[in-house]
Amino acid sequence: MEPLNYFDNAATSFPKPKECGDEVLRYLNTVGGPYGRSFYDRALEVSRTVEDCRELTAAEIGAADADRLIFTSNATHAINIVLKGLNLEGREVWISALEHNAVTRPLKFLEDKGLLRIKILPSKAGGLVDTEALSKTDLSGAGLVVVCHVSNVTGLIQPVADIKRAIYNTGAAVPLMIDAAQSAGHLEIRTDQWDIDYAAFTGHKGLLGPTGTGGLYIKDPSVLEPLINGGTGSRSDSWETPGFLPDRFEAGTPNIAGLFGLAGALKNKPVPRHSREDFLSLLDAVKALCGISVYAAPDAGLQSEVFSITAESAQVSPSDVGMKLYRDYGIETRLGLHCAPLAHRTIGTFPEGTVRISVSPYHSPGDFERLLNALENTASTIRA
Repeated sequence: MEPLNYFDNAATSFPKPKECGDEVLRYLNTVGGPYGRSFYDRALEVSRTVEDCRELTAAEIGAADADRLIFTSNATHAINIVLKGLNLEGREVWISALEHNAVTRPLKFLEDKGLLRIKILPSKAGGLVDTEALSKTDLSGAGLVVVCHVSNVTGLIQPVADIKRAIYNTGAAVPLMIDAAQSAGHLEIRTDQWDIDYAAFTGHKGLLGPTGTGGLYIKDPSVLEPLINGGTGSRSDSWETPGFLPDRFEAGTPNIAGLFGLAGALKNKPVPRHSREDFLSLLDAVKALCGISVYAAPDAGLQSEVFSITAESAQVSPSDVGMKLYRDYGIETRLGLHCAPLAHRTIGTFPEGTVRISVSPYHSPGDFERLLNALENTASTIRA
C-alpha cells in the first residue's frame, strides 16, 4: 500500500474497504429496486441486504435486538430524533463539557424556544466526566443526559458504564444517550450491557462506510415521537405513522446505495496495519517535541486514536501549522474548532482551535514515522 498521509479520519474515514465502493456500485448498476416495498426478487434482495446491514451495525454497538436500531442519514440526524422526539419541555438536559455541535446546536434551538435548560455535567481537567461528583448531583429536574463517548478533539474516552451507574446512584430515573460518532468501529461499545437508552452513530467514520449513513439505537421507542412522518411501505391504508420499528422512524426511501456500501465495509474490515502500542508511541513522541502542545486524554487508558496539537508560540496559529504540514509534507489534517466550540473552551483552545490528527486502521508504523518527522521539522521551524 502506498504511503498514507491522510490524518483526518475523525472527519471521515479514508480509505474505505474496496468492497464498500463495490457494493454501492452493485446496487446502483446491477441490483436496483426499492427497500421494503415490493415482492419481486430484486426488491427482496435489497430488503435482505438492508436488514443484514441492520444486524451487522447492531452487533457493532452491542445491541442484541437489531429491531431497535433504525437507520438515519448520520449521527446528527439520530441525535435530533431523540432531542426533538422526547418530551423535554420544562426539563434539564445535562451534557458533557466536550459535546459536538450535533448536540449543542439542537439543544440551544430548543432552549431558545423556552422548552428546556442546558446544564453541564461535573468534569475533571480535560472534560472527563467526574462520576463521583455526578452521583451526588441533583438530577431531579433532568429529562436526559447526553455524553460524547469519544471527543472528536482530544480523543478522550468517557467512562460510559460508570456514568450510567452514577446517574442511577442519584436516585433519578434519567435516560442516557451516547454520541458514538467517534467510537463506533474504533472501540467496543456495549449498549445492552451498559444499559444505554439511546446510541447515535454514523457510518462514514470508524465503520468505514459511505457518507449519508448512520443510525440510532432506541431502548424504549414508546416514549419517542418520530422526527419525520411519511411513506413507509407498510400500513398504507392509514394516515397514521406505523407504531412498530423500524417503520415508525424510517419514513421515506432510505439511502439504499449507502447501506449496501456500509454492509460491504462491515463484512470486510481491514486488518489494522499498526498496533495500539504503535499509536501510543507516536503520541508520546509528539508530546516530547519542543515547541508543540498536545491535547489528549489524561492517561493512555482513556485515549482513542485522535489528538490535537498547537504551537506553543501564540504567534503561530493552528492554520499556520496545518498549512505547513500540508504544503511541505503532504500531511492532511483538520484545523480550527472541529464543530466543537464547547470542547475547545473546556481545554482552553477557543477561539483559535487546534490541528487535529486522527488515524485509521490503514496507517502503518511507517506512516507514523513520516508524520512524526514532519511534526518535528515543523516544530523546529516554529522555534527558529
